[in-house]
Amino acid sequence: MARYIGPKTRIARKFGEPIYGADKYFEKKNYPPGFHGPSRRRRKLSEYGVQLKEKQKAKYTYGILEKQFSNTFKKAQRTKGVTGEVLLQLLESRLDNVVYRLGISKTRAGARQLVNHRHITVNGQVVNIPSYSLKPGDVVGVREKSKSLEVILDSVASARPRLAWLEWDQADMVGKFINIPERTDIPENIKEQLIVELYSK
Repeated sequence: MARYIGPKTRIARKFGEPIYGADKYFEKKNYPPGFHGPSRRRRKLSEYGVQLKEKQKAKYTYGILEKQFSNTFKKAQRTKGVTGEVLLQLLESRLDNVVYRLGISKTRAGARQLVNHRHITVNGQVVNIPSYSLKPGDVVGVREKSKSLEVILDSVASARPRLAWLEWDQADMVGKFINIPERTDIPENIKEQLIVELYSK
């Protein structure tokens, strides 16, 4: 499946914020990419352009492709609740995202790779589907044979604050998906209403 594997700083500069996490190169050049750099005159985005940009930002943030994103939005529309909030809740409930949030991986791309390579378990069973949707009470852990992997140990040792809707047991390398997060608990700077408006056209 196709994935964006180009320079991440360029994408972060495009959206004007470090969507992939701390980035020293973004801090040096926190203006849009392009030959003329910050001196280039840029046209004001149309309403559609603003909405499209927000959708693209959400896609790149969670590392999913257009069709997956579109299907997730359709699922959010069918689910009871505010569509924009439900969309973000569905994205946050993905297994690769929860692996990242628990601190097992430093990036979502790294988390997706760990899942694909069968290093992650859900309720004691190996799951290798990054888009697997977790339910409240599900237990996510590192496979016994994988607990000594340097990339996992290094990430787990990093002091990254974990969110209120997740529990983490450092000794056993096991986390629990306590509940579906409220919008206020999701730290991503995404204006989900713009995405809803885009798909409503």
